[in-house]
Amino acid sequence: MSSADFTYDHVGATREPGSRPPGFHPLHVRTRLGEGHEVFRQAAQALFGWEMHRELGLGVSADAERAAPDVDVTLTLAGVVRAPCRVVWTVEEHRRAGWAYGTLSGHPESGEESFVVDRTGDGTVWLTVSAFSRPARWYARAGGPATRALQLAYAHRYGKALRHLATRGIPQD
Repeated sequence: MSSADFTYDHVGATREPGSRPPGFHPLHVRTRLGEGHEVFRQAAQALFGWEMHRELGLGVSADAERAAPDVDVTLTLAGVVRAPCRVVWTVEEHRRAGWAYGTLSGHPESGEESFVVDRTGDGTVWLTVSAFSRPARWYARAGGPATRALQLAYAHRYGKALRHLATRGIPQD
């Protein structure tokens, strides 16, 4: 994959936990989704099918119905803010599934964000959102700490949205 179209140099860096290029702000949020194989399966399905993003009310326009490397996706917030991205990596394992996308020209931020669902040995299912970013557009720079707070709030909202989607139809104790 060529990094020519991306707005940052370290394409794929979110694959390594805790990796962050110099000059970028880190983000790491882990949310418990539930327990069991069915919660994991539904979470992975909702994540790969863009449902988590739609559940938050984001507009999603993607080249494919499912996240996969080199798939372009543009997220739209409130019909105004457009955020073009490209999926840079995916993982689909027995107890781990997820992907990351990187920012393309026109995105308010520059960087990468990953969404990984994992099922631990005790059966607990977690969503981990990890990212590194820095402002790319004037309004993101002008927002300063408020922009980072908004990103953090969205990371927490992703967890709540995916929990809702992953536990549909599953009795909760």
